[in-house]
Amino acid sequence: MKKQKVVLASGNAGKLREFFRILSDANLNIVAQSDYDVTDVPETGLSFVENAIIKARNASQQTGLPALADDSGIEVDALMGQPGIYSARYAKMNNAGEGDEDNNRKLLVELKDVPAEKRTARFRCCIVYMRHADDPSPLIADGFWEGTILDQPSGANGFGYDPLFFVPTHGVSSAELDADEKNRISHRGQALQIMLKLMSKSN
Repeated sequence: MKKQKVVLASGNAGKLREFFRILSDANLNIVAQSDYDVTDVPETGLSFVENAIIKARNASQQTGLPALADDSGIEVDALMGQPGIYSARYAKMNNAGEGDEDNNRKLLVELKDVPAEKRTARFRCCIVYMRHADDPSPLIADGFWEGTILDQPSGANGFGYDPLFFVPTHGVSSAELDADEKNRISHRGQALQIMLKLMSKSN
């Protein structure tokens, strides 16, 4: 059976690695949008699902292929759910730098007076699959991963907020998990497994 070609609407190297690893056994031919020189689109949505739809539609319009898009971030309870959809540009929004290290530093500053028991948080991921750019009913899958925020980075694996995200079930940070275990239990891994089931039912 021929594998269906699907464009992955992301330019984030860390996300791409996880997608390709998790989907390696799926009956899909996943290609990065960079292979088609897809230009990014502003993420103007006010929720993860809105931003994922925007990215998927953009990639599908520019390639003519079905598209998978992910929008994800970290929600910190003590910060009323922030940085949320602004996770990737958290520090940049406050002119505090740009990139993972700056975002992590900014988060630690915001939580400097918050005690350990109130540093609860979760990673959330929304994945959207659009069969074509004008798909009126895209498939949507959500995943979340509960944890707490450490008071300093720990671990060198992963990307984004992984060094600060403590996983109570494993007693380590997300950045201290090996890739396969992280992908098995993470928000993105959960959302992708749900999406694969939805896609198999819709074919």
